[in-house]
Amino acid sequence: MPESLNLEHRDVSVAIDTGGTFTDVCLIDRESGKEWSAKVPSTPDDPSRGFIEGVRKVLQAAHVSPRRVSQVLHGTTVATNAILEMRGAECALLTTSGFRHVMEIGRHDIPRTANMFSWVKPRRPIPAHRIFEVAERVAYDGGEIEPMNERDVREAARKIAAKGIRSVAVCYLHSYANDAHERRTREILEQENPLFQVSLSSEVLPTFREFERSMTTALNAYVMPIISDYVGRLESRLKEEGIEARLLLVKSNGGVTGATAIRKQPVQTALSGPAAGVIGAKQVGNLSGEERLVTLDIGGTSADICLIDGKEPAITSEGFVGNWPVHVPMIEIHTIGAGGGSIARASSGGLVVGPDSAGSVPGPACYGSGGNEPTVTDAHLVVGHLPRRLLDGAMSLDYDAAVRAIESLAVRLGKSVPDTAQGIIDIANNNMVGAIRVVSVERGYDPKEFSLVPFGGAGPLHGGFIARMLGMKSIVVGESCGVLSSKGLLIADLRSDFSRSLILRPPYDEIQRLERLFAELDASGTHWLTSEGIAPEGRELRRTVSMRYENQGSQLDVPWEVDAVDEASLRAAIERFHALHRRLYSFNQPNAPVEVTGARVTAIGRLNKPHSRPTSNLGGSARTGSQPLYHQGEWRDCPIYNRTRLGIGASVDGPAIIEQMDATTYVLPGQVCEVDASRNLIITEHVDVARSAPSKAG
Repeated sequence: MPESLNLEHRDVSVAIDTGGTFTDVCLIDRESGKEWSAKVPSTPDDPSRGFIEGVRKVLQAAHVSPRRVSQVLHGTTVATNAILEMRGAECALLTTSGFRHVMEIGRHDIPRTANMFSWVKPRRPIPAHRIFEVAERVAYDGGEIEPMNERDVREAARKIAAKGIRSVAVCYLHSYANDAHERRTREILEQENPLFQVSLSSEVLPTFREFERSMTTALNAYVMPIISDYVGRLESRLKEEGIEARLLLVKSNGGVTGATAIRKQPVQTALSGPAAGVIGAKQVGNLSGEERLVTLDIGGTSADICLIDGKEPAITSEGFVGNWPVHVPMIEIHTIGAGGGSIARASSGGLVVGPDSAGSVPGPACYGSGGNEPTVTDAHLVVGHLPRRLLDGAMSLDYDAAVRAIESLAVRLGKSVPDTAQGIIDIANNNMVGAIRVVSVERGYDPKEFSLVPFGGAGPLHGGFIARMLGMKSIVVGESCGVLSSKGLLIADLRSDFSRSLILRPPYDEIQRLERLFAELDASGTHWLTSEGIAPEGRELRRTVSMRYENQGSQLDVPWEVDAVDEASLRAAIERFHALHRRLYSFNQPNAPVEVTGARVTAIGRLNKPHSRPTSNLGGSARTGSQPLYHQGEWRDCPIYNRTRLGIGASVDGPAIIEQMDATTYVLPGQVCEVDASRNLIITEHVDVARSAPSKAG
């Protein structure tokens, strides 16, 4: 029997990332370091079908028995899409008497892109008629003001059950300081109806600010039945395939955790897939010697952008998913509706691209799956950036269908088909440049000091344009760039965050309260790591404090870099707060009093990492042909190269198309592409082009 079919060893890891158009799968043999990857169409009606089809395909490609799989890691957009599309489960909310309309009132902010005179608040995930008040009251310091009326809870439970609702959120005022009433409420709800799935704010988000805490808890309940059912289907399908490995899902903070924990707090997966991509992109940058990175994940429906300045991507606890605040720790990722499936339309005599997407069904016109609207992918095919066949020849693109789709738009605009196609690409590029400015320029960073790491199916097609427009240092295209989000799952660690609010004001006479809180959070993190089976040598606890100037409305997260909690360590944290405030907002107030508003401990469990290795050069001529390319109003010949045949040290001048199974890289005229020791593609501008090319990022 071949070694790859040895059934006695469970030494294979499989990672699956479900996107809007494709489901990407990576498999790695942890003993040999060999890797395989696959792409299959996503199945929006039931993502678990695409999930298991991808697993089957990669196991067949590697000739690996399902019994050898020891670990299955998954990044999913199921919770994200349910929130964005407002198609979560019907759920109810129990709240403190007098606070029924907290979610409806919300904040007074109006979105930056909205007209303040016509903007209408979006529909809430839980309408007011499904919110029930309970007589109870706890003070901000945790003291009980009014005992909980258990009759109110039982009456609400019966009304909720009568409506056929099974998901219930509970958010009482100041429960972050004392969760006794919420815990008792859950006991009563489960007594009244064992089928209830209950989300407690004291577990989901034990921090102050009742609107954000209510909304995050409500969204957790909103997606809980969907995620619970989805995870159950995944586990059943894996068992049917003979895979007994543990299922781990990536969270928004870039770590992974078990399916049981995700069933209880599914809102933690709100940015699951994009977070895994950032982890993979960070490794690609580090292999090339770059630590200052802008990552750009372009799939079929969206572009996800993250800035990494140093060893770790920034974590925020004030993120949003769509219209809603989701204040769980998550990697700071900025998302826009721009991808390969983004649809182009004429609007008021001009051209608009996105945010609507053709997705995987019906997909771009060139996919031949029923789509007939012009998309970004169709535009790339028409101007010659894409070859006629993808996925190592397994997928043919219909060039004529792409031309027909764009032709209808070109007629309306009075332009030629190639110029219209190039216009679609230019607008998509400018949309992405604007999004990169949000995470860089608007936060005090100069993009010229960073390297771009484009990935996803469409990332390397756009990377050359975007880096040139922003004058970026270089472009780093990883070896498995098209499936990098799934590959990032293979190197993720277990991670969970434990936080609580605490108000500490000058002169900080009660600093021992912060010391006790850190000790409690440390204990919670250690207990979680123990329950996950992480040995002591594989554990790490990181401390963070939230700080703000007195009377400020928001706070910043500041690392607490020492074990001691005393006046000296507090002063050091305050100095870091002042420096961070100056970098983000261009000013600080060193003489103003600073408040501590909360503490967080991040528990990290180091998992055994598979030792991947660069693939060897397949040999033979790297150049496989050429095709017409439309550039600056003229057609010219563009060579096509097979990436797996480009050896370390190889150099290719643009224009050039470099194809591989999972993605296509387009090297612009005036750029040069070299293969580094880790087989990353490093794309830079020729010196004369870099000096003379004007910036187009205005």
